[in-house]
Amino acid sequence: MLAEAMDLEAALLDRGVCDARALERSRMVSEETGQSLAQVLLQLGLVSETDLSRTYATMLGTEVLDTARMGAITEPVMPDQLGGRFLRQARAVPLSCEGRTLHLVMADPLDSFTAGAASLATGCQVVREVARSADIEATLNRLYPEGEEDGESAGEPLADEGEAAEDDTDRLKDLASEAPIIRLVNQIIFRAVETRASDIHIEPFEDRLLVRYRYDGVLHEVDSQSPRLTAALISRIKIMARLDIAERRLPQDGRIKLAVRGHEVDFRVSTVPSLHGEIAVLRVLDRTTVSFDYNRLGLAPEIISSFREALETPNGIVLVTGPTGSGKTTTLYTGLAGLNSSERNVMTVEDPIEYQLAGINQLQIRPSIGLTFASFLRAILRQDPDVIMVGEIRDIETAQIAVQAALTGHLVLSTLHTNSAAAAVTRLRDMGLEDYLLTAVLRGILAQRLVRRLCQECRRPEEVSPELAARLGLDPQARHTLWHPVGCAHCRQTGYKGRGAVAEFLQPSREVTRLILSGADHSEIERAAVAEGMKTMFHAGLQAALKGETSLEEISRIVGHDE
Repeated sequence: MLAEAMDLEAALLDRGVCDARALERSRMVSEETGQSLAQVLLQLGLVSETDLSRTYATMLGTEVLDTARMGAITEPVMPDQLGGRFLRQARAVPLSCEGRTLHLVMADPLDSFTAGAASLATGCQVVREVARSADIEATLNRLYPEGEEDGESAGEPLADEGEAAEDDTDRLKDLASEAPIIRLVNQIIFRAVETRASDIHIEPFEDRLLVRYRYDGVLHEVDSQSPRLTAALISRIKIMARLDIAERRLPQDGRIKLAVRGHEVDFRVSTVPSLHGEIAVLRVLDRTTVSFDYNRLGLAPEIISSFREALETPNGIVLVTGPTGSGKTTTLYTGLAGLNSSERNVMTVEDPIEYQLAGINQLQIRPSIGLTFASFLRAILRQDPDVIMVGEIRDIETAQIAVQAALTGHLVLSTLHTNSAAAAVTRLRDMGLEDYLLTAVLRGILAQRLVRRLCQECRRPEEVSPELAARLGLDPQARHTLWHPVGCAHCRQTGYKGRGAVAEFLQPSREVTRLILSGADHSEIERAAVAEGMKTMFHAGLQAALKGETSLEEISRIVGHDE
C-alpha cells in the first residue's frame, strides 16, 4: 500500500489537484491515525471526491462511472458470494460478471486487499472500475438495505411500526441517531454540495423515498430509498435544523450550518406534511459559489447602469420583481454591497437571512412573536438608517411604511412577486397603495428571470430561417445564428451549465408617471416604456440567445414570447 500511496501522490501532483505541502501534511496525519492518504485528503477538504475519483481513473486508464451509470445497476451481482456487509466495509459495488471476469466498482481502486478478497470469494478475475464514493454509497443503500443483510425480514418496518411507533418521539430520536441514517443524510447533503445543486428535495411516496437535486433551476432524480426510511431520515434532518421532531402535522422552517469539504455551507430547511409522510426541501446556500458581482449575474451593461443610477438616488423606492427563484435577493445583495460603506447605515429586514454581508445590519423577522416586516420596519426607522432593504413587500401595511420611509429621506430596496416591471405598479395598486404616493417615491423597477446558460463545450449553431427571423422581429435579409443544447459530460448531458439573468428596467418617466396617475393598467405602462427605449425581458433574452449564451427554447420556457 505504501507504493500505491506514493503513486497516488504523484498522480495528484501531476494533475495539479494538490500541492506538495498539502500532501506532506496529509501523509503525516495518515501515519498518525492509520487512515489511508485518500481518506485524510477528503476529511481535510484538500481534494474533492470528484477530483480524487478522476485521479484514480487516470491512473487506471479508465473513466469515472457517473451517477446515471451507477443508477442503472438494478440488482445485486453475485449476492451469494459478495454480501452487503463486506461491500459496505470495502466501499465497492459489483457492476457485472462476464464469464470469469468481475467488474468491481471501487471508491478506492488502489485497495488490493478488497480486489483480492472479491477474486477469492467469486473465483473470478477482478477488473477495477472507478466511481465517486457518494454514488457507491447510494447504490449500496439501494441494493443492500441496512438490516436485511443481517438476516432481518425485508418486510419488517424499520422506521415506523404502525401509528403507535410514529407517535413515539423517543424512538424517532433513536432511529435518527443511528449511524446508517446519519451516514445517509450526510451523503445526500455532501453530494449535493459537491455537484453544486441549489436545492435538495426529499419526497416520500407509497413505494419509495425520492431524492431529487435542482441543477440550474431544473429538478433531477438522483436516488430513491425504501419508504421505511422516511420517518428516520426526516427526523434526522429536523434534529440538525433544531426543529420539533414530534410535530408532523404542521410546516416547519429551520437552518443547518455544516462544514463540507473544508468550508461552511448553510442550508435553509422547510418541511411540510404530505400523504405518505413529510416532504423536506433544503436550499443550499454555499457562499463559495455565490459572487455579488453584476457581471457574474449576467445582467446587460445598460441594465446595470440604470439599476446603479437608481440606487445612487438619496431617497425613494427601488424594486426587484420576479417569481420565486429568479435571483431577486442576490441582485439586491449585489446592490447593497455597492452601497455599503462606513458613511452609510445600511439595514435589512429579511425572511430568512440567506447570506451574511459584512458591515450590514441584517434582521430576521419572527412572525410567531409579532416581529413582521411591518413591525420591524417601523422600529428600525428610529435607528436612523440611510438604506433599508425589505425582503418582500407582502401587504399594504409594509408598503405604506416603506413609502413613509422613502418620503422621509431613506432609500428603500425591496422585492415583489410579479411577472414584469410594469406589473409591479398594478400589484402595489391592488394592495391599496395610492397612485400619487407611488409616483412620488418610485425610482426604478427591475424585473428579472434566471435562464440556463448553454454549455460552451457542446452547443450547436444553426442559422435562423427568414421566417423565424421575421417572427422574432429580426431583419429577415440578414444572417442570424441561434445556438442549441446538445449534452455532454461537462453539463450532465443537459446541454446547459450555470444560469444567468435576463432583465428589464422600468424607470418612471414623465409619460409613465402620467399613466400611473391616470390609473392605466400594466400593458399601457409597458407600451409607453418600450416606446421610450425600455427593452423587454424577451428582447434581452433574444440578444443573449443570438450571442450564444442561451437558447431560444430556454428563453421561451422561462420568459415566454413578446406580445
